[in-house]
Amino acid sequence: MPPPSSHARVLLTGGTGFIASHILDQLLDLGYLVTATVRSSEKGKILLASLPEKFQAQVDYAIVRDVVAENAFDDAVKSAPFTFVIHTAMPYHTNCSDPVKDFIDPAVKGTTGILSAAHLYGPTIKRVVLTSSSATILNIKNHEKMYNEDSYSPLTLEDAMENPHFAYSTGKTIGERAAWKFCEDNNPSFELSMINNTYTFGPVQRFLTSPSQVNTSNHCILAMVRGEMKHALEPTAKIVTFVDVRDVATAHVRAMTVPEAAGKRFFVVADYFTNKAISEAIRERLPELDEDLPPRDSHDELPAWAYGFDNSRSKAVLGLTYTPLAKCVGDTAESMMQFREANK
Repeated sequence: MPPPSSHARVLLTGGTGFIASHILDQLLDLGYLVTATVRSSEKGKILLASLPEKFQAQVDYAIVRDVVAENAFDDAVKSAPFTFVIHTAMPYHTNCSDPVKDFIDPAVKGTTGILSAAHLYGPTIKRVVLTSSSATILNIKNHEKMYNEDSYSPLTLEDAMENPHFAYSTGKTIGERAAWKFCEDNNPSFELSMINNTYTFGPVQRFLTSPSQVNTSNHCILAMVRGEMKHALEPTAKIVTFVDVRDVATAHVRAMTVPEAAGKRFFVVADYFTNKAISEAIRERLPELDEDLPPRDSHDELPAWAYGFDNSRSKAVLGLTYTPLAKCVGDTAESMMQFREANK
């Protein structure tokens, strides 16, 4: 890819998030100027303070307190002549009291909000890259044998209302469809690309101060590092594929500029995993944790329903080379050692 212009500026939403923090690192390494949206000036200052001094002049922040609010991103988009937008802002948590409020609205209103702002107030914006999810591809009610970018989750709002466990997947699916429809209806001057990453592990953000701040998809690794599975291995999650967050970040950055990425979804997935494989990877990297890790004879295999996946588009178009599980988990566990004894 050609090097970025020294004046190319990227609007990165959800700037303190797990995926966004790694996107930010890669953008800065490539020489981009970045405006990161955060929910408060306090979070903005924390983000800036966590960066190496050599990057300080490349970054500023804009406050977006609530992504669901009407015109939430307008001022941020107006704040500078952006060339690209990467939209990652979307909450992911396990507690759901109101599917619409907790997941549907943030996914739909947040997504259409950033697209609308870019359309109305971003005449220099060439491409918008959205963080979607494998949740918009997988049929978690009844798995298919194989998934690729042509696959769409069949979940509906009714599914989310009947079963809150479907709320996140439903929100992401409805939100992604709303994004494609927005572009179809409004014919904006910018192009759209979508990153559909699977369960994402990887090193935690530099500025975290508590284990409670660790992102949800890393909780299994955190629990093992903290000795919370030393007596019994918990069963593997219903999602049995993973990807390293640094590969997800690379996918976003490359989708931003690769001409062939315009108008496409990318199923970003590295390989299968089990909790036993995770424990073995931690034991190999950090043998001093041996006695606090799940028993060596723990039984945990891929389920018979484990689905197939085709990630060839991400390799061919974006040039991704996926990080293996052992390195991903090892690096992640090392980044969590500061939380090993915290709040026990």
